Amino acid sequence: MFGISLSQLASPTSLLTASSSGCSRSRVVVKMAATTTATHGKSVGSVVVKPPGHPTYDLKGVIKLALSEDAGDKGDVTCLATIPTEMEVEAYFLAKDDGIVAGIALGEMIFNEVDPTLKVEWFKRDGDNVSKGLKFGKVHGRAHSIVVAERVVLNFMQRMSGIATLTKAMADAAHPACILETRKTAPALRLVDKWAVLIGGGKNHRMGLFDMVMIKDNHISVAGGVSNALKSVDLYLEKNNLQMGVEVETRTFEEVHEVLHYASQNEKTFLSRIMLDNMVVPQPDGDIDVSMLKEAVELINGRLETEASGNVTLETVHKIGQTGVTYISSGALTHSVKALDISLKIDTELALQVGRRTKRA
Repeated sequence: MFGISLSQLASPTSLLTASSSGCSRSRVVVKMAATTTATHGKSVGSVVVKPPGHPTYDLKGVIKLALSEDAGDKGDVTCLATIPTEMEVEAYFLAKDDGIVAGIALGEMIFNEVDPTLKVEWFKRDGDNVSKGLKFGKVHGRAHSIVVAERVVLNFMQRMSGIATLTKAMADAAHPACILETRKTAPALRLVDKWAVLIGGGKNHRMGLFDMVMIKDNHISVAGGVSNALKSVDLYLEKNNLQMGVEVETRTFEEVHEVLHYASQNEKTFLSRIMLDNMVVPQPDGDIDVSMLKEAVELINGRLETEASGNVTLETVHKIGQTGVTYISSGALTHSVKALDISLKIDTELALQVGRRTKRA
């Protein structure tokens, strides 16, 4: 049994270097102790990818809000009516599909919020593969507490696992480019969604409006052109003594040339990355033409980081990744996620029997 607190997540005890799909990066993980799991004959240490940082996000508050949303003003009336308060049971997590599990650390936090006496054990860790019908964790303690926490835990874990599963597939296919998500996340769940991307082997784009300058089409239109927008950003950052990355969106070769000219004339610019937007052109036969993107990457020639955006899918990401682009961003990782089917069952044998009947185990 092991537990993960918010303070532990915020204070990593170990730094490891991980490589996903050949995209080398430093990954921060948190290590906690775990007891031996006798049922499976092995011990699985609690190793979780640290959640991304955010100066104001209250993860514990989000958990409390989710629980309050479920309980309303009367609590779980079904549990209160059917389950004796002190009855103890053991419930198992069952995977109903193949994929990457994510949200284990968050699930523990939710169980702890509902009832600190609950004991949770895992046979897999965040980022591991699970297969249909696999028991990959269990929770023991008051039945009432387990059932109250069940849906909130599963809602988070299913969504996070779905994001991690798609991220892993796209990160593998994108190699040697690195896969990024965007700000197209569920409202109030951005940190959770972006955490799942890290667990799946992707990298995070900016967390929000505050931690990176991203000059997009509307900024350029209002500023009166790419060079004007870049100049305004450089002046603003210098005046306010701010150090952060600056990315600018380009849609044409003319805009790419203008950005490169500005950078060559302004050695102290904060500009670090060029987004190459919608330079992947869909073809009538379902294929894509990446010649424009490849030419733009060759034009930049490593002087700045590059990011491809637009028409990125699991089917197209490999071809995009072969163009030499540094990053590929995909809103689909979080805005169109298909949850990974997971359940938490007290009577696991009956659940598996039903699952086999319905092809979900």
